[in-house]
Amino acid sequence: MKTFDISNMEAFGYDQRSRNVFHETPEFKMRVIDLPPGGSIPLCEMASHVVFVCVDGEAFVTVNGEETTLTPPQGVVTEPASVSMRTDVGAKLLGVQVTPASLV
Repeated sequence: MKTFDISNMEAFGYDQRSRNVFHETPEFKMRVIDLPPGGSIPLCEMASHVVFVCVDGEAFVTVNGEETTLTPPQGVVTEPASVSMRTDVGAKLLGVQVTPASLV
């Protein structure tokens, strides 16, 4: 068993997002996402299912053009989709990418 304190993890900006991965197996990848006030993540084409859980702040997550607002402890699960994210006040989230069984 591994225990992680997402709320206290340091995170890097989108241009260094690979450094935010703190656990990875062939089946899934976990990362911390820390958006500063006014921050955003551009539209990404996700080939896997993704789970986002808001740990702090408020984030607007858009999946295939449909936007939802996340505040702690809310989360969202997507199928493979076009995903983007933004915040006005800042946000910290847990992101989990689930690898399709056909690729494991």
